[in-house]
Amino acid sequence: MNIQEVAEQLLEAEVNKKPIAPLTSTYKQIDAKDAYHIQLAQINKKVHQGAVVKGLKIGLTSKAMQEMLDVHTPDYGFVLDTMLFEEDEPIDTDRFLQPKVEFEIAFVFKKALSGSKVTIEEVIDAVDYAVPAVEIIDSRIEDWKIRFEDTVADNGSSAGAVLGSLRLALSDIPDISSVPMAVYKNGELIDEVTSAAVLGNPLNAVVWLVEALNEYGISIEPGMFVLSGALAKAVPFAAGDRFEADFGILGKVSTNFAKEVMMK
Repeated sequence: MNIQEVAEQLLEAEVNKKPIAPLTSTYKQIDAKDAYHIQLAQINKKVHQGAVVKGLKIGLTSKAMQEMLDVHTPDYGFVLDTMLFEEDEPIDTDRFLQPKVEFEIAFVFKKALSGSKVTIEEVIDAVDYAVPAVEIIDSRIEDWKIRFEDTVADNGSSAGAVLGSLRLALSDIPDISSVPMAVYKNGELIDEVTSAAVLGNPLNAVVWLVEALNEYGISIEPGMFVLSGALAKAVPFAAGDRFEADFGILGKVSTNFAKEVMMK
């Protein structure tokens, strides 16, 4: 298996909107390290072409998402500037293959974080503020038939993000592990859960991430954000759908998907 060749297959699938067979079927010997190197090969190429890394996403941190995709280990991916959308910006669904939307808490950092033995206290000290967020996930693997190595290689199945406007310091949030979330699709309540769904506390997910990144010599840098993991199951969407997630004290975040392609 050639790492760069597999990375090119995923990049081509993204551009041509034609998903490929699961890597775990095509390359029986693929392991987690191979998958993360395939992910990095894609990110490095996009950065070389002008994209900028703005953040990181943690995936598969909640029981709901692990059961939904039958993958039971957290993973991570990168969020580039080309993947960011504003709340009031209608998003064109044609840019995706087989997308879903999920909702989570994002942390923006004021200090760098790295190392193999990071404490939750060090994470708290490094966080500038928390903000509600939407993540659009997508799979370049056909029919979402993914195993752990598939989603890792595919940049954690990431495709886009929307950050809310309210910014709160952690000191202004009574308990980050029990923030409520209610999700509405086209005005109808579809899910309710608390932030404890993410490894008991979304800050635990950041601890996991820092240690996982350390293996590849990667750190969280000042100004970057981390999507800490979906609180509930991802929801498929279509053109014309609108979503809003209410995180109580953390505020609301919303996104909508364009009914037709916006001509420029």
